[in-house]
This record gives sequence, structure tokens and C-alpha cells, in this order.
Amino acid sequence: MGLLSQGSPLNWEETKKYADHVRKHGIVQFLNIYNKVKERQKDVLLWGDEVEYMLIEMDDKNEKVRLVLNGGEVLETLQDKGEKTNPNHPTLWRPEYGSYMIEGTPGQPYGGTMSEFNTVEDNMGKRRREASSVLNENETLATITSFPRLGCPGFTRPEYNPTPVEKGVSKSLFFPDEAINRHPRFSTLTRNIRHRRGEKVVINVPIFKDKCTPSPFIEMFPEDDGEAARAAVPDHIYMDAMGFGMGNCCLQVTFQACSIQEARYLYDQLATFCPIVMALSAASPFYRGYVSDIDCRWGVISASVDDRTREERGLEPLKTNKFRILKSRYDSIDSYLSSCGEKYNDIDLTIDEEINKQLLDAGIDNLLAQHIAHLFIRDPLSLFQEKIHLDDENESDHFENLQSTNWQTMRFKPPPPNSEIGWRVEFRPMEVQLTDFENSAYVVFIVLLTRVILSYKLDFLIPLSKVDENMKVAQKRNAVQTGMFYFRKDIYKGCNPVLDGSSAAQNGLDNEGDNDYTLMSIDTIINGKEGVFQGLIPILNCYLENMEVDVDTRCTILNYLKLIKRRASGELMTMAKWMREFVDKHPEYKQDSVITDKINYDLLRKCDSIAKGDERCPELLGDPTFDPLEGTSD
Repeated sequence: MGLLSQGSPLNWEETKKYADHVRKHGIVQFLNIYNKVKERQKDVLLWGDEVEYMLIEMDDKNEKVRLVLNGGEVLETLQDKGEKTNPNHPTLWRPEYGSYMIEGTPGQPYGGTMSEFNTVEDNMGKRRREASSVLNENETLATITSFPRLGCPGFTRPEYNPTPVEKGVSKSLFFPDEAINRHPRFSTLTRNIRHRRGEKVVINVPIFKDKCTPSPFIEMFPEDDGEAARAAVPDHIYMDAMGFGMGNCCLQVTFQACSIQEARYLYDQLATFCPIVMALSAASPFYRGYVSDIDCRWGVISASVDDRTREERGLEPLKTNKFRILKSRYDSIDSYLSSCGEKYNDIDLTIDEEINKQLLDAGIDNLLAQHIAHLFIRDPLSLFQEKIHLDDENESDHFENLQSTNWQTMRFKPPPPNSEIGWRVEFRPMEVQLTDFENSAYVVFIVLLTRVILSYKLDFLIPLSKVDENMKVAQKRNAVQTGMFYFRKDIYKGCNPVLDGSSAAQNGLDNEGDNDYTLMSIDTIINGKEGVFQGLIPILNCYLENMEVDVDTRCTILNYLKLIKRRASGELMTMAKWMREFVDKHPEYKQDSVITDKINYDLLRKCDSIAKGDERCPELLGDPTFDPLEGTSD
């Protein structure tokens, strides 16, 4: 989450009046940026990571863990001590949705040299120590994706009750408004999503059926006015607020490409990895105090911001709305952007035809035009009175309004107006890990992958409908071991760009296209299997052997790749599996899918100890020492 505008937020009815104004000027702003920088070349390969943290209080006396709602004060202190004092401070701090959350990034982006990989973990360590130093006694900083008892009675400090029937922002039965960041953007988004949708958001996550879990599992909600009873599904954990999704933590990486063409190519190639890396980083098996049957947050967060009306969801005929929209605004991408990907664009793409024509008439090519025209079928969700009338030549707030609230697995990011920043892509599906070592490993793995893709001109593209199927598989329990994923067999063939938009692109997939991919396990994709696929780790190792890398950096990188390799093979557990096993073995667990305060306390106490390095966890992290020479031959 970047720096936020201050101002007077409009309610949904007021925002709705300006929706066309925002779209119209957003397109003008995009065209102004595009025309200024479309020919820009030779930008440096910069990149950076974003880690989201939760602020947690350990109540040792009562053996309870609570989320501390003082993120705003912590953030202010960190910014005052950091970037406001020294513009070159090594860390930057930004707000996040929950008032118990903060986001940390490196102060400066990392560059293109291999030695930069050796500084990632050190910078993450700085962030953790810096934020921890301003916390109160008994408080700690946690990199966990979802707080197991989020939405249970008394899960915050100070404790607040939800306000389902009073005037409130989310009207949740479980999630108090005080747990939302106090900046008006977040409460406005929450309220306007609910108002636009015409009802509260509905999140139903399948419960994990253990030996003593009631069957069917059906909850009663005493405060319910009937909405929850209609929305909740048997054998599912029901949630009803944006905070259940946006109140989770993730790990993201943004890359600056050399040019717009390279950014589009990377966007497409990395899109195919989103489900694979999400399953590899799975870390969120618990919701609202229950053990779920999923391991990743993606579907939860997607439902938590689904502002589509009943008409847009296809439940009623279109009368007051313009489009039938197939997905939430938080979901997987819907079209490839490079000419290589054109023939694999096999998903029905809802676009605003007028905007599409405007872009085409202005000289934007078909693929980029339809991408933008698809993003712009959405309404703006948050608008400030002071930001309605803008200078379209030098500002991009209206474009960013819609761009930044289409939360997809990948984000294609044009340069801000009049800035040194180039064309960027953001990789968004990863779950945050417990330790700085793990988070660094996942980040370095993805960055190395981009370098190999660009250096060897690799092609991982498969039909986008298959990527969507992979996204569904990736969220399932233990998908790393049991899931099968569509993946491209021959990645060295390279693509034959269809520059004129004809032939294969218009004929759909040719016969060869159907044979380009097959179902593989994550172990095969990452580590390789003879006769099926050579594996990403061997390809990365080959790349490293051909690069000049100092011994220290090489050792660090190989350590990271070893973690990824062993997670993929099942030799090491994902965080989700490790958490499940911890709960299953806990003496207080009754095989009923319930996570009590005591179980939650013991779990997060253990997590904190591992994250701080006070305790080893070989099931998650493997052995403490690693001979770098061992990794070169795998």
C-alpha cells in the first residue's frame, strides 16, 4: 500500500455520480502517460519486496494472543525515526488495511547485480528489528498470513464489540470497525463495497471435517438479522467483512522492466507461476477460530472485496447495471498482454466497448486496449472531494483509482507522471512466511526466475483458462503434495509473436497449442522429472553457474533454492501444513476443528520463537548448515 491521499471521502451515492467522470479522466491520464513514455528504453532492472506484518500482544497470564490496534501510532513513530529524518533510510513503512498491520519495504530498490540477493534478508531483518524496537512490552511483530482467531470474541486489544445493527462501516457480526485502519480510505472502501453490492460481502470457506466436527457443521448467529442465515452455507466457515480478507498479510515483489515490451512479456510469463508459487507458500489454514479445508487466503480475500451486484453476478437480469462480470475485482488476471500470449487468451473478457474504441483510436494496440477497457468496467470505490477535478497532464489519481482497486495476481504498472520510475509489474499471490529467511527465499526465487526468463527468452505460456484452473487447485489443502497443475512442457521453443493480430490469435488454439502443456506436480515443476520437465531449480542452477557470483552470494542463493526445492518435494512442510500438525497434536485440541484461545496462544508463541531465531524448526526450515557445493549438482 503506497502513500495515501488525505481529504474528505465521498459516500457511495456521491461517488457513483462521479464514476463516469473518473473513468473518462482516468483514460485521458493513462493516454497522457503512455504517449510520453511508450518509447522509453533501457531502464535499469530494479526491484523491491513488500512484507506485511501484524502487531500482536502475548498475554502470558491469561494465555491469550490479541491483535494490537495501534498500527497508526507505530507507523508514525517508524516514519518519524526513519524516512522523515533521513531520506536514504534503509527501510520504508506504509499503512495497511488492518489497524493492527503495517507494511515494510526496502528504502531503495534493489539493482540488477547478483550481489543484491545477499542483502535481502539483512534488510528484512532490519525491518523486523526496527518495528519491534518501538513496540510495548509483551507485543511482537508477526509475519503470519491469517490470524487464526480473527473475528472471534475478544481478538483485539483494546477489545471492541462488532456493530452489526448500528451505524457502522462493515456491519459485521464478528469484525469490529475499530480493527480497520483509521485512514478514511479504508473505511470508505469497506462501506462503499457493501453499499454498491447492496448487501454485506459473503465469504464461505469449507471447514475441515475432523473426527468430532459436527456433521453437518451449521452455526447459529444470535445477532443475525437474517442476512447471515441466508448467506452461510452448511459445512462452511462464514465470514461477512472486508477485514477477513484484506486483514491478512502477504508478500509481494515489484519489478521495473527495461521497456514496456519487456514489462508486458514478464507480466504474462509470471502470471503462469502465480498458482504454483501460491501453493508453495501456502500459510493460511485457519479462519475465525476454525480449521478450514483450504491452505491459502486467495479465495477469502477475493470474496471479501466482491462489490458486484446481484445483476453483475448473474443472479438477476441486467437492468440497472451495464455488465455481467465473471470475477471479483480481486482475482486472477483475465488477459495476457504480450503478442506471445494472444493465442492463449481463451477467457471471455468483459470490456467497456466505448473505452476500448477510444484507446484503439488513440493508437493503443488491441491487447493493451482490452486490458485497460476490462479494468475500467469497474466503478471507483473511494473518491475524495478534493480529488475530483485534476490536471490530467500531470496527475494520474483517476487512472490509479481503478487500477489500484483491480487487485489481480499480477499488476501491470505504468510509470507515474513526470517521474524517473519505469514500466513495472507486480507479483502478488504469495503468502507471507514466518521467518525473514523464508520470505527472502521466495523473493529471490521469483527475481531469479525473471532474470532467467529474460536471459533465455523462455516461454511458460499456457491457455489462461488453465491458469485459472491452477488457481483453484493451488488453494486446496496440501496442494503442494496432492495437486496437479497445467504447465508448459517445452519452454525453450519461444513464441512466434503474431504482430498483426491474425492467424493463430484469431483461430484460437491450434492443434499444437493443445499439446504444449500437461498436468504436473509441483515437485516436477520445481525439481524436474526425466522425460516430463527439466525443472526450474536445475534451470536456475545452470544460470548461476554461468554468472559471475561471489562465493558468499552464491551460498546464500543456493540456501534459498534448497528451501524451495525441499518444500516442493515435500521434504519440508509448508507453513499451512506445519500449523495444521501443531494444532492436531495440541493436548487441548478435540478433533472438532476448533482453535481455542490456548491453542492459538501456544501456536503463536511458538511462531514468535521461531521467527526470532530463539527456536529451530527443522520441519519448516531444514537443517541449520548447508554445503553450497551440494546444491550445484541438483
